Amino acid sequence: MKRPVAQHAPNRNASASRSLLRMLGIGAAVLTVAALGVGAFLVADLTARVGKDAVPLDGAPSVAPPAIGEYPGAFAILLVGTDECGPVSTKLLGERCESEDGIRNDVNLLVHVSDEPRKVTVVSFPRDLMTEVPACVTEDGSTASPSDKKQINTVFRHAGLSCVARTVTELSGVEIGFAAKLSFDGVMEITDAVGGVEVCIGEDGLHDRETGLDWEPGLRTVEGYEALQFLRTRKSVGDGSDLARISNQQQYMSRLARKVLSSETLSDVPTVMRLAYTIADNIVPSESLTDPVRLAQLALAMNDVPFEDFVFVQYPTLEDPDDDNRVIPNAQAAEPLWEALAAGRPIDVTGRASNHGGVDEQTPAPTEPVPSPSGAPSEGPSGTPSGTPSPTDRAQLPPEISGIDLNQETCSGRRR
Repeated sequence: MKRPVAQHAPNRNASASRSLLRMLGIGAAVLTVAALGVGAFLVADLTARVGKDAVPLDGAPSVAPPAIGEYPGAFAILLVGTDECGPVSTKLLGERCESEDGIRNDVNLLVHVSDEPRKVTVVSFPRDLMTEVPACVTEDGSTASPSDKKQINTVFRHAGLSCVARTVTELSGVEIGFAAKLSFDGVMEITDAVGGVEVCIGEDGLHDRETGLDWEPGLRTVEGYEALQFLRTRKSVGDGSDLARISNQQQYMSRLARKVLSSETLSDVPTVMRLAYTIADNIVPSESLTDPVRLAQLALAMNDVPFEDFVFVQYPTLEDPDDDNRVIPNAQAAEPLWEALAAGRPIDVTGRASNHGGVDEQTPAPTEPVPSPSGAPSEGPSGTPSGTPSPTDRAQLPPEISGIDLNQETCSGRRR
């Protein structure tokens, strides 16, 4: 049921402002590896900036309701991180940016927001996943042919952002109404806009010849190119697979989210606006994300999501029998996840933070009280807020699905 609008203007304005800042924080966390931060785009100038390169998205909602209020029902956003090089990354990466193979969607994140009580689930799909790709309408209106088996990170090159969304929908059964993408330069600029992100380097350190990393163990604040190096490193963590790298990327996203959602950041208006403009200048969104009313609705819908119900998980896979360097969907293990999202049930990750050693779990991080819709603090994760589902109402994911919630802290896993 839709939450009633407050009758007192001061409370409504405060709640809306808080909602937008929280949405910006949630979006920035995923955007640094992919592409979005919708709450900040209510400012007309930002809306114009983000809308200039917008692309059509098959199945997106066409018209926003006229009144600003919470988005009705569940919704999903696809966030794509491509291997495109801009002016800065071209200077730094040189020949790496001269590939003639086309743009690849190496990071693919499905962000699902349930109906009330709201919960946010971010599902990472491995770049080496071999999957069926449907026929897709491209940006120029032509139809791209389907494929029985294609590596998911080639779909953007094949038919664009909308086709990546349709492919993920075929895998998950989740309809995607919104999407956006981000390139290498955007990762660096967004990280700088928030003042860097402190990550944890495991006991072996990070030593990766391909990305140029030679870091000692311990906490390290990364900015600019260091952030890109950290997110791209693969062979120096866990079993050296892309699946291990995804878990390390989730460490980065969760730490960024906690930083942006802290009271220190949310009360710093120059930082918030700098981050908003940086995101607006560095993403390519679907047309469905360029309507300021729609953006406000999405922002309000994501207000007050407690940290334990903001979960990052990795799509479960099996080794591809045709190529041991590739993986295929583990549909049986994934089914409880899709059922939980469809039913709006909160989920618990029963498996490891990483099934491939990409990270090791540390002591849970302390969290701040999450404001309730009325503005009064609710209980933190250690308490039991009113309306919180009992343990029997929570979906227990199988151990094949690794992941963390926003309360958990991880460090880069030692090389196996």
